[in-house]
Amino acid sequence: MIARTGRARAVAKALTLLLPAAPYADTEKIRADAMRPHMKTLPPSTAVWLAAVAHVRHEHTDYETLLEEGYDRDSARFFVIDETNAVLTRWRATRLLDPDDEE
Repeated sequence: MIARTGRARAVAKALTLLLPAAPYADTEKIRADAMRPHMKTLPPSTAVWLAAVAHVRHEHTDYETLLEEGYDRDSARFFVIDETNAVLTRWRATRLLDPDDEE
């Protein structure tokens, strides 16, 4: 994808810095989410981080299954934090989720 705007270039750079080894199919979805209108007031690095965590949580963990089983969002997020961090680690992320942080 060719970054056409300053925001798009900044998001692309932040994505490359945050997730240097993420698969292309995943980075394109994360990029698209980071560029959504509700993210435009955030700094590009923050938008990319939030989009990446949400993408990994929904696409690469049991988060959705836990929600379907009746767990609330916070509980489901707690139970998938290790899976989420494992994916981020495989993608050589420069940041991981801290289980002690409030999201």
